[in-house]
Amino acid sequence: MLHALFGFFTFSTDGYRASMMPYQRLTAWQAAHELALVTYRVTDAFPKHELYGLTSQLRRAAFSVAANIAEGAAKRGNGEFRRFLDIAIGSLSEISYGTLLAKDLGILKPETASEIEGHRERASKLTWGLYKSVSRNGKQRISVA
Repeated sequence: MLHALFGFFTFSTDGYRASMMPYQRLTAWQAAHELALVTYRVTDAFPKHELYGLTSQLRRAAFSVAANIAEGAAKRGNGEFRRFLDIAIGSLSEISYGTLLAKDLGILKPETASEIEGHRERASKLTWGLYKSVSRNGKQRISVA
C-alpha cells in the first residue's frame, strides 16, 4: 500500500485516513462542534416553512461558531485568532436568541430548548476561556499544533 503525506491527511491507495487537525484539540472547538451537531439534529424537525428562516439561521450560527474557532486557530497571530473568536462568541449569542424565539413560537419544546442551551452555554464558557487565554498571551502565539 502506498502512502503519501499531504497536509494533515494521510492518503493511501485504498482511500484516506484523516489525521486530527490542530483545531480539533481545542476543547472550545469540540464543544462548538457538538453544538452544531445538536442544532442540525433538532432543526430537522422544524416546520418546512421555517427552512429558509429560523432553521437556516440557527444552522448557520451553529456552523459559524465551530468554523470560526477552526479558522482562527489557523491564523498567524493572536490578534487574528481573537477576532475569529469574537465572531464565534457573537454567533453563540445568536443561537441563544434563536433558541428562545423557537421555544416562544412553540417550534421547540422547552426541554429541547434547554438541551440546546446547555450545549451553547458549555461552548460559550470554553470559547470565552480560550479568548481570555489568547488575550493574556498578547503577541505570543498559542500553539494548537
